[in-house]
Amino acid sequence: MHEMSIALAVVDQVGEAARSQGVTAVRTVRLLVGELAGVVPDALAFSFELACAGTAVEGARLAVETVRARARCAPCDGEWAVGVPPRLACPVCGRATAELVSGRELRIAAVEWHDDPADPGVREPISQEG
Repeated sequence: MHEMSIALAVVDQVGEAARSQGVTAVRTVRLLVGELAGVVPDALAFSFELACAGTAVEGARLAVETVRARARCAPCDGEWAVGVPPRLACPVCGRATAELVSGRELRIAAVEWHDDPADPGVREPISQEG
């Protein structure tokens, strides 16, 4: 299950960012996952929970946002939702010259934390773009 290796990498990167900022508790990790990335969301959520155990990320909520696959046809400049399984022939001109413009993403979009886990107050989140 490659979702476990993805979860471990995410926890490692988020934990490293938290340590570098002196943060002791992470609240939320937001991931962008393309619908063609080959990731099973339930398996990723399960793996994330296991990977977090004993880290600064333990107890954090994983928020997965699915990025819909879209393609563009260079000759006619048509753009369309690819879907699953992917439809790569242009619905406008019929050419099979599609370029995927989204749908393969797999990245950490943001991390929310605060530096005092005993403080129940909400603070402005610190985000890590990447």
